[in-house]
Amino acid sequence: MAEAGDERSGSAEERVSPAELFTEVIAQGLLTLARGRDLLDRCLTEEQAVDDFGFDPELTDDLILAPFRPLYEKYFRVTVEGLENVPDEGGALVVANHSGTLPLDALMLQVALRDRHPAHRALRLLAADLVFDLPVLRTLARRAGHTQARMDNALRLLERGELVGVMPEGYKGLGKPFGERYRLRRFGRGGFAAAALRTGTPIVPCAVVGAEEIYPMVADARPVARLLRLPYFPITPTFPLLGPLGAVPLPTKWTIRFGTPLPTAPYAQDSLDDPMFVHKISDEVRDTVQDMLTEMVSERRSLFG
Repeated sequence: MAEAGDERSGSAEERVSPAELFTEVIAQGLLTLARGRDLLDRCLTEEQAVDDFGFDPELTDDLILAPFRPLYEKYFRVTVEGLENVPDEGGALVVANHSGTLPLDALMLQVALRDRHPAHRALRLLAADLVFDLPVLRTLARRAGHTQARMDNALRLLERGELVGVMPEGYKGLGKPFGERYRLRRFGRGGFAAAALRTGTPIVPCAVVGAEEIYPMVADARPVARLLRLPYFPITPTFPLLGPLGAVPLPTKWTIRFGTPLPTAPYAQDSLDDPMFVHKISDEVRDTVQDMLTEMVSERRSLFG
């Protein structure tokens, strides 16, 4: 059995083909549907919600995360390191890089903490407004415990002792070109640092390697993006050339590493009134994540494991 701090899932021999993966994902979906209308009805109601954000842990485990577990375990063969740096209980803020054209990295991070952490922690992600503009996606995000990336939401979750996840690069990281992979964009205005400081919760830096290459984005069709009201419209070697087949990600080998937490409780509340101090904390976390990424990429033997 792997140690909690260095959990390794999958191997090169266990790699599955896209066709096999698609078959397993469909099978997982059918098994979920076989449980009857209860789970599907709960997507549309809040009867099983455990808080005012609409979080439904059972629905998340049984329906929302189920199709992504084959991706995690057999396709991307995710290795998780440093789980001991994520507290077993109490509020904490996980700050990670964001990449990959589609936000699969956020979902893999959620699966890693739910399935591999000793305390099976639920990651409450602070998501972009676009997620909550789409009816079906909005409902699923709320049932999974996620909410809009706003200061008040972050404070409420952290004060309740939740594990909160944020990817401060946002769309600029998610949609950056392939030639700029593993080079972090700006971490916004440092709002995550202010939230952690106000609640005295630790900041856990997190680096994800492998997601940058699943959809190598060689260009951004901005006129199409504006037409569709999207932050970007990716052009990859396979999309849109191959149509729906172009949406199949490359089977890269992923590593998720959690770094040493940065405590915020020792800092005086007076520091919150100093924007330079808040930016200093934000920059320190960004530099830590960038150093982790650089180290992990240099350690990587092969893109596909």
